[in-house]
Amino acid sequence: MNILTIFLLACVTFGTRYLFLEGRLPLRLGSNVKQLLSYSGPSVLVAMCTPIIFVHDHRLDTSLDNPYLWGAAVAILAGYKTAFNIYWCVGAGILAFVVVNYQG
Repeated sequence: MNILTIFLLACVTFGTRYLFLEGRLPLRLGSNVKQLLSYSGPSVLVAMCTPIIFVHDHRLDTSLDNPYLWGAAVAILAGYKTAFNIYWCVGAGILAFVVVNYQG
């Protein structure tokens, strides 16, 4: 059953990608759909990162000694200050995480 599910999901994923990436097919998206799809990347990123940042040992962790929270906050601030330069965001976030995580 699991193999069948994985295979069917792979077919659905390939099919949807192929329909929109193949240039010879007459399928085009409207401007409203393109605008809605522009929000999917940040939405998926937030959905993936939020549990990593806030959930530890199956409990909500919003304490000030949470290194993931500090790393995320510093990365967001670095992104805001550097016009979302990915290298500064990642570097500052990792540095803040390491400093808070290994300070004592």
